[in-house]
Amino acid sequence: MVHAHLRSATPLAAGIPCVPDNCTAFAAVQAGWRFLHNDRVTLPALVEPLRDAGRRRAETTRAAFALLVHDWSKLAYRPGRAASGKADLVRLTHATDIGYELTTALLVSADDGSPLAPMELHCRTADGVLSTRGKRPRDVGHLEQVLPTMRASPSWGPGKPLLHVIDREADSVDHFRRWDAAGHKFLVRADDRRVLWGEKRCLLNAIRTQLRRRRQFVAAGAAAYHGRPATLWIAETEVILDRPAKKKVQGKSVERPGRALPLRFIAVQLRNEAGQVLAEWMLLSNAPREWATTEHLARCYYWRWRIESFFKLLKSHGQQLEHWQQESGPAIARRLLVAAMACVVVWQLEHEDSPEAVAFKDALVRLSGRQTKRTKRHTAPALLAGLWVLLSMLALLEHTDLADLKRFAAQISYHQTG
Repeated sequence: MVHAHLRSATPLAAGIPCVPDNCTAFAAVQAGWRFLHNDRVTLPALVEPLRDAGRRRAETTRAAFALLVHDWSKLAYRPGRAASGKADLVRLTHATDIGYELTTALLVSADDGSPLAPMELHCRTADGVLSTRGKRPRDVGHLEQVLPTMRASPSWGPGKPLLHVIDREADSVDHFRRWDAAGHKFLVRADDRRVLWGEKRCLLNAIRTQLRRRRQFVAAGAAAYHGRPATLWIAETEVILDRPAKKKVQGKSVERPGRALPLRFIAVQLRNEAGQVLAEWMLLSNAPREWATTEHLARCYYWRWRIESFFKLLKSHGQQLEHWQQESGPAIARRLLVAAMACVVVWQLEHEDSPEAVAFKDALVRLSGRQTKRTKRHTAPALLAGLWVLLSMLALLEHTDLADLKRFAAQISYHQTG
């Protein structure tokens, strides 16, 4: 099953393919159907190979911690062929936007941002939440899902403490306090909120402006912005969240007082050669300074985009998840975990930099027929596509004589020239 997903599919061919061996295509389809619809194949069992890969790769990293990136992605199955037969789809945003919702906790290296493995997955369906966790979680809002995942993460045996990285959807004073009180470390992109800075109450944006006026931003090395070269500029100061948290209770906004929480405020800018700001983030973290410098934390958030690349690899850039024809959430979830195993295989190969590995990756890109940028010779979708060609070729050579293949190819060449 994993080999069958080592490929870059197209929307019209998103089914489980058959490697060219003695097995017929019909037999392969039947075997896949039985596997994906077998209730004895549980999600907690299927995630274990992924967690094992994540643990093994995390052990090889130098940083004192690893990153666990949390994010959510909708799996849209709009009315039509892809949604046909799926009776447990849920409404995502509006009446015609239906599908499932995928929650992912992705383990990422704090050395260089390499994706290691997804450690936990939830799939929200009309029949409830399907999960790789032993006990099925409740169907709650996004931020209410984070603390249970934080609590579950030590049981995975990551071998290192985790820094939980989340986009600005997680900018919530109440959740910051709860996560910190439970002993978890986080790095979150913040909105422009009011904090205590020294003896003044200021908006984060005003603090960032003051830091730049005081020339406290320092260059922290090269980065990239949409493929273009840029420079990372950073500044840090301490702020305190001491205002009451605002919560919605029965549709009404109420204030919930809490303890003052000191946090590291990291202002990050990506600038081009002319000094123009291309992108900027305001980050809040309770990570101790002995864990990470200002630059390291800035890059840790920069690497959050690895989870977006994972979603793309599952969807339009690789597995075509939103075109799968399985007719239930459990079958989709089982296949999704198998596809994630294929992604981990590609990430491991992508991370290898020995001369033999580079030569192998060059060969796979040539086999894929993909065009890549000079600055990025190997991409995960190209490696996926090349692996499928290679595996198919090797399987074919096991059952077909090479001389026959050469004769077939010569006939094609003859017909083309004739």
